[in-house]
Amino acid sequence: MSERWKYQIKMGGFWGIFMIIFMTLFEIKEKPFMEQISSTNFYIRAGIYLVVGIFGLGYYNWKQKMKSEKIDKQ
Repeated sequence: MSERWKYQIKMGGFWGIFMIIFMTLFEIKEKPFMEQISSTNFYIRAGIYLVVGIFGLGYYNWKQKMKSEKIDKQ
C-alpha cells in the first residue's frame, strides 16, 4: 500500500471515528446508546463519515502535506 493511502486512512479514519462517537454522544439524550447502534441509520452514517473522512479529508490533508514538504525543500 502506498504512503498516500496509509496517510489518508490514518487521518480520514481518525476523523470518521471521532465523528461517529461525537454524533452518538450528541444524540444520547434523544435515543439510548443501544437503540442508536441497533438502527440501520447508524451504520449508514458511520459508513458515510468514514468514506468522506478517508477520501475527502484524507486526500485534502495529503495534498496540504505534499505542498508543505515541497515548500520546505525549496
